[in-house]
Amino acid sequence: MSEVHAAADLLDGAPVLRGLTPPARLAVLGDPVEHSKSPAFHNAALRAAGIDAQYVKILVRPEELSGTLRALPAAGFLGVNVTLPHKAAALATVDEADDYAKKSGAVNTVLVDDDALRGFNTDGPGFLRAIREDFSADLRDLRILILGAGGGAGRAIAVQCALERCERLVLVNRTVEKARALAAELAPCFRSDRLLGPAERLAAIPHEDEALRAELAHVDLVVNATSLGMKRSDPPLLPQSHLTPNLMVYDAIYTGGKTRLIEDAEQAGARAANGLSMLLHQGALSFEIWFNRPAPLAVMRAALLAA
Repeated sequence: MSEVHAAADLLDGAPVLRGLTPPARLAVLGDPVEHSKSPAFHNAALRAAGIDAQYVKILVRPEELSGTLRALPAAGFLGVNVTLPHKAAALATVDEADDYAKKSGAVNTVLVDDDALRGFNTDGPGFLRAIREDFSADLRDLRILILGAGGGAGRAIAVQCALERCERLVLVNRTVEKARALAAELAPCFRSDRLLGPAERLAAIPHEDEALRAELAHVDLVVNATSLGMKRSDPPLLPQSHLTPNLMVYDAIYTGGKTRLIEDAEQAGARAANGLSMLLHQGALSFEIWFNRPAPLAVMRAALLAA
């Protein structure tokens, strides 16, 4: 596992980071951050592209985020990825952000442009590419149910689905008011003259068994954007009886093994995939933002799988 650096290493003028071979010019900022697999595939990409730079992990506490981001230009950084719990705060800190980052309420990629910080969010576009890869399907053709749509990755995925004008979108959250608020924001994307089917194109429901059972009859793709499933002791996200062979199930969690949701889906005959593909594609999109060239995707994939 690669070394974790402290925010002070960057705030103090970055002599430690500049002294690395190759020098650190990219990083992932988070709290915690030691689990991140991003350095493995980004450093493989940098080597394949012949770029004299290194991607490192930096532990950044919430109170250190603004200062750390502001220190990037003087420290010679090209950019960073931002992970939990900093994505929303990063949006408030950068000098400018693209439309998708603003709509999703979060930044996960920062480009250093001279002394300015430009923010992007590659989570949603990465999810779009992952679904194409894992299921040979496009979001615009699917009826999608998102578990954990109150914020974070769930919000980013929901925004991408809405922008793609998916066939149907069901937002599920334990605090249903958050799902309803997001549905109200996304409602303009679902206004059209197309004929309505047996269910509304946009819905927000609580995370309750009966509500889920009713909606799953009108869904093609189920997405888990919650943190539940990382531990074997976590409660099931869906009763196994709710899962059917016609469903596709995407668990945004990526672990060394299968989550309970994926195991239950496969036992029910459904197709299932985990979040490694989304991690890979959002990282490839970050590379393309930083270097304005295609990412060496095959190299990145091999390094991620090896990690």
